[in-house]
Amino acid sequence: MSMSTAPPDDARLDALRQEFEHEASFSQVFVVLTVGATLIATLGLLANSPGVVIGAMVVAPWILPLQAMAFEIMRGRLLLFLRAFRTLMLGVVICVLLAMGVGHLVAFPSFGSEVMNRTSPNLLDLGVALVAGAVAMFAKLRKDAISALAGLAIAVALVPPMCVVGILLASSYWAQAYGALLLFTTNLLGIMVGAMVALGTLERVYRGRLFRSRLGLTSVALTALLVIPLGSSFSRLANQYRQQQQAQQLEAAIEQRLRSSTITLGGDPAIDLVGLNIDWQQNPPLIQAQVRVTDPELPTPKQVAAVQAFINQQQAPLRFRLVMQRTAVDLIGPETAPNPPELEVLPPPALPPLPLGEHKEK
Repeated sequence: MSMSTAPPDDARLDALRQEFEHEASFSQVFVVLTVGATLIATLGLLANSPGVVIGAMVVAPWILPLQAMAFEIMRGRLLLFLRAFRTLMLGVVICVLLAMGVGHLVAFPSFGSEVMNRTSPNLLDLGVALVAGAVAMFAKLRKDAISALAGLAIAVALVPPMCVVGILLASSYWAQAYGALLLFTTNLLGIMVGAMVALGTLERVYRGRLFRSRLGLTSVALTALLVIPLGSSFSRLANQYRQQQQAQQLEAAIEQRLRSSTITLGGDPAIDLVGLNIDWQQNPPLIQAQVRVTDPELPTPKQVAAVQAFINQQQAPLRFRLVMQRTAVDLIGPETAPNPPELEVLPPPALPPLPLGEHKEK
């Protein structure tokens, strides 16, 4: 008597479905890992320790129900999608409440870069989330790539942004908490949409289902809407980089003119420019030049005013204010008679360049 067996693809997809249904459940393991990852991430954020925060990213289990949500959207199973969504949201609530509690206990007046860097997401973060979601689903479907999941958890974190939300809410930093929440939303939707695109591309059964599902279309639409705030943030970031580059180029040009031009410090051997920086927060920008002088009376106010006028003429219509911080140096040493010509040590003369063709061996 022959027994019929399911096709290999059907059996594999059925095993995958059971795996996702298990990962969508709100279990003791999920709660313990969420609490552990939250506490590790919160303490690492407050200590401004990137290594500790990375450890929390690896421990966090949130990508599992998020992948299950993407899978159930492609299958068109609303109830199972809601089950995975409930699991994820319960983890979010636990995370925010714990982070707020720790934030209240610590009550720092200010925070380090690990906290503040997660309050200004931009389009680059969305791009990373989309790619990471696609690779995560690929690793799920192809078991020989499962080792990539730890790296993906680090690349696109879900728990640290929500820990930042809790920390900032505890200190009433409302605007910054919104930025961290926007980063979490960006990562969540980016991972989910990227995972759905990868699933539809790799599995023939689910090909084309993303745009035939209301939940799928809603996810894509919400992700597209994120382009508005993220694009604005990216534009501000690009402008800041351009302004910093222009400021560095302008500062280098001003320093070069101060050193080389005979109208300015380059023409006075008693004044040596040793450092220069520009405070762009002031209006007009303040040039702070550090000089070393052998004459404590130099530079005179008249010389400083002349140098400032020269700089403003060269950089018109932009105006600067110049302040020099001088350090007097005393030259101590007795006079010595010069050596006779026959004992004078001169540097060796420079060799003339060889004409073309004479370098070949004869």
